[in-house]
Amino acid sequence: MDHETYMARAVAACRLGISEGQSPFGSVIVRGGRILAEAHNTVWRDTDPTAHAEVNALRLACRSLGSIDLSGAVLYTTCEPCPMCLAASHWARVSLVVFGASIADAADAGFTELGVPAGELARLGGSPLVVEPGPLRDDCRALFGEWKAARGRPY
Repeated sequence: MDHETYMARAVAACRLGISEGQSPFGSVIVRGGRILAEAHNTVWRDTDPTAHAEVNALRLACRSLGSIDLSGAVLYTTCEPCPMCLAASHWARVSLVVFGASIADAADAGFTELGVPAGELARLGGSPLVVEPGPLRDDCRALFGEWKAARGRPY
């Protein structure tokens, strides 16, 4: 599988979350061609502001391996990680983050993430974590509209 295939899985995880009344974010973690975790945002369901898709996927991946070390793993996420998710990825030693929609796209959709590009934050912090835009950006941006349509109102 390639970046596009894994990002499509993250989009599918996001759509599952939307169908369950959650915010429009999905993530997949892959290492060595094996999917370790797929998750969506569960902030509202869990009443937990840290239950972002990326954090949920990191938790699942670490539990499945019995380790907090995800060296060599790639995190695919439908939206550029916020600072919390980027820091969690750094602490888990994820090697690469590939994102669809940007933080600016999320802001355009009404989300008030801290407007620091994830790659810049990693660089400023001296993290070895590589962050790059990936495929399916338009599909990932469209998830915000799907979410708004499902809720009947914007964020």
